[in-house]
Amino acid sequence: MSPVAHIPSHRKPRRAASKGTLRAGVTGGFLTIAVAGAAVPASATESSAAESTIEMPTVSATLASTAAQTADATQQAASDYQLQAQQDQAAAHAKAEAKKAKAEADRKAKEAKEAARKAAAKRAAEAKAEKASRSAERSTLSTPSTSNATGNAATVISFLKAQLGKSYVLGTSGPTSYDCSGLTQAAFKQIGIDLPRVSQDQSTVGTQVSLDNLQPGDILYWGSSGSAYHVGVYIGDGKFIGAQNPSTGIVERPLDYDMPTGAVRVL
Repeated sequence: MSPVAHIPSHRKPRRAASKGTLRAGVTGGFLTIAVAGAAVPASATESSAAESTIEMPTVSATLASTAAQTADATQQAASDYQLQAQQDQAAAHAKAEAKKAKAEADRKAKEAKEAARKAAAKRAAEAKAEKASRSAERSTLSTPSTSNATGNAATVISFLKAQLGKSYVLGTSGPTSYDCSGLTQAAFKQIGIDLPRVSQDQSTVGTQVSLDNLQPGDILYWGSSGSAYHVGVYIGDGKFIGAQNPSTGIVERPLDYDMPTGAVRVL
């Protein structure tokens, strides 16, 4: 018998594990990776894990810097928000103050306007009253009082009464306007007496008489004799006629309206 050839059986080699187990860890700034079940022969070493170590960059300083930058940015943002809040508050306060100031200015302007209106109304009322007074005064002057003067005194007084209501104009002697000494000069010229032109000289002519002993036709003066600044003529009944000033013109007044200083008699 032929020997039977021994044909060894063909056993399929064990396949390496298709899947392994990965274990990793960081130690001292290095990443350690342990791979279990890597393609190794199925032997006693199969149960041992293949280990590999991969170096990784140090990250602790970068993380610290990033954290610090983040903290700074957060603090800056908080400061910006606080500053903005303060600016908004200041702007609101300024706006409120401006509104208050405007209201106060408007109030004062209104008060000033009202005060001006009242002052204007008061002046208008005073002017109206003054006009009415002058009108009444001129109405009274249109009917002058009677006088018991006779002779030359009566002629002088009659002339003076005829001039009542005419204008006072400095330096004039009639017939439409007079100043004080121009009027007395024109009045005495009616009886042929030529008086000096100015009041200072008229206060020294004739005879000085007491104010308690006046007669119609006496010349009254204001100021001292020789330095008089105004003259008029006494017409009796405690009254005189004179060209007073531009506002009143030629008027008849009682002596106590403007008491004269002295008097002279030329008749």
